[in-house]
Amino acid sequence: MLAIGLMSGTSLDGIDAALIDTDGEGAVRPVAFWGEPYTDDARAQLAEATRIALTYDRPRVSPPLVEASDLITRTHAMVVHKLLRHAGVAAEEVGVIGFHGQTVAHRPDRGWTWQIGDGAALAAACAITTVADFRSADVAAGGQGAPLLPIYHAALVGALEKPVAVLNLGGVGNVTFVGEDGELVAFDTGPANGLIDDWIGEYSGARYDADGALAASGRVDEAVLTAMLDHPYFDAPAPKSLDRSDFTIQPARGLSPADGAATLTAFTAETVALALHHLPARPRRLFVVGGGRRNPTMLRMIADRCGLSAEPADPLGWNGDGVEAEGFAYMAVRTLKNLPISFPGTTGVGAAMAGGVVHRI
Repeated sequence: MLAIGLMSGTSLDGIDAALIDTDGEGAVRPVAFWGEPYTDDARAQLAEATRIALTYDRPRVSPPLVEASDLITRTHAMVVHKLLRHAGVAAEEVGVIGFHGQTVAHRPDRGWTWQIGDGAALAAACAITTVADFRSADVAAGGQGAPLLPIYHAALVGALEKPVAVLNLGGVGNVTFVGEDGELVAFDTGPANGLIDDWIGEYSGARYDADGALAASGRVDEAVLTAMLDHPYFDAPAPKSLDRSDFTIQPARGLSPADGAATLTAFTAETVALALHHLPARPRRLFVVGGGRRNPTMLRMIADRCGLSAEPADPLGWNGDGVEAEGFAYMAVRTLKNLPISFPGTTGVGAAMAGGVVHRI
């Protein structure tokens, strides 16, 4: 069926919307993609909602979070209509929307994860059955609730020689390993673009280090890097996951803007190298998706520290910006078919399980 996937990541850069044709299993055909950046005001509102959510011991209703949830639902509905017009497809031709919402706090260690956005309201606004709240059931069953994309990554690499790995470099990084026998292992590697974006924003007001240029002009402070790597997360076995706020730029304070950017970029690269040691085997190839694949300095550092080329996935015919959105479309179809989306090797849940809440029109 035709399915739409919607993704708004922790980088708060905007909404990715993808239309694919899929059976939720081996057949995947991308049809169209639309990216919609957030306004500065929307980005600030979502950042403030995230800050507030992280002060709570569990999700709860509060005016700033309600307003942010309304913003997420309203803007996602707008993007769905833009995608449909762009694709020349009518709403009644689409079988389902996969609506990730916006993560404002992810605390599986405390038994909860929080994605704002109203699936029922989105279904009504778009007149399309919508699947939302993909992560909560997994967390309630003892899983990490993340990462969820591995089953889609496995579909994408189906014809490739294995083992291979797919590295997603968003606000937080995550890696998926697909073994020769289809074995899936996945986990969050550490901060990807998140800390670098925070650093750049604080020192220049820009949203990111364009082409990794500032990092390329700086020097990695090995003492700061070593201190940042001295964290129990990196020795913990997979599966494991992170919140965007679990690491900060504080250790890099005092460095020059260029040296700080270089050191934080090296931190991302080194966390990927450490992650490879937790995989069942060394992958033949490492394919990179997400915004970080556009940062040549980061890719070069990853290759140097991993001893493995970090290959942007676009030459495979993938949309490196749209893989996450496509994945939630794919998982929405799986939810309608009661197929699992999380697995012991990807989230740590006890048994493969379905997820998502269906809002029918």
